[in-house]
Amino acid sequence: MCRHILTLSLMIAPFGALAQEATRQAPEPGSATWFGIHYLDTSTEGEINGARADETARLAMIEEYIAEDLTQRGFTLVDPPAEAMAAIRNPVHSNGADTRIAAEMGSDYAIAGEVQKVSNLIQSVNLYLRDAESGQTLRAGSVEIRGNTDDAYRRGYSYLLRNIIFRED
Repeated sequence: MCRHILTLSLMIAPFGALAQEATRQAPEPGSATWFGIHYLDTSTEGEINGARADETARLAMIEEYIAEDLTQRGFTLVDPPAEAMAAIRNPVHSNGADTRIAAEMGSDYAIAGEVQKVSNLIQSVNLYLRDAESGQTLRAGSVEIRGNTDDAYRRGYSYLLRNIIFRED
């Protein structure tokens, strides 16, 4: 009996989440503090071999790619002040510091991303769009990509932007 209840609840749970998600609208364009992409190497490759020039260049490329996409969607992007960023290790997991900075700057949104390198083959790319005033996460997503290439990063973030962050319901 317990097994049947558990199975039924596991089958129903995703539908409730989908129904709730379907009522949400994509965020309206506005001003946004763009925190860029934080890089997290959990593969230990960086500890052993140091930072790789191609990965550093790839992060700059993908930040530019995302900023261009956001601008084309009507967002006005501003960079956070360097002194405020010095106190934050990772804007994505800053206990609300990102949205406080964005609100102090008069922005509507705080936008930040993260790349977690699991191995040279597996990367997890994430993007968060939060309301600056309330601190509420309006849209967020994560995609696992295969490969450590410019093309893999572009495909991953393109998917996130089109199908999660700005999905039209």
